[in-house]
Amino acid sequence: MKQLLLVFVGGGFGSVLRYLLGKYLNSSETGIPYGTFAANILGSLLIGFILGLAAKNEALTQNQTLLLATGFCGGFTTFSTFAYENHIFLKSGDFSSFAFYTIASFVVGFLAVFAGIYLVKLVA
Repeated sequence: MKQLLLVFVGGGFGSVLRYLLGKYLNSSETGIPYGTFAANILGSLLIGFILGLAAKNEALTQNQTLLLATGFCGGFTTFSTFAYENHIFLKSGDFSSFAFYTIASFVVGFLAVFAGIYLVKLVA
């Protein structure tokens, strides 16, 4: 039960932060969801850092990893929103935004995970 509560609390904080990023960064002028992109990239960096830290000398407990990686990063990252926004791009025929947003999210997201793991090697 404690583990479920940790995931629940972490997910709540992550979801609130994702909402705020979307509210302040998504562009109503261009329709580009910068907030979702930022959440996905920051979440990728964070989960790389958190799981890298957890793997290195078991620096985080299982409960801390549940709270931060599963809970917070799970609530913060936005794949379902990402998929819906791409649906909107395709439905409106905006194939260039669809391609750019999808490719940039995957490439920069993967790089952010690797950067998070690399940062752990530097600082921990």
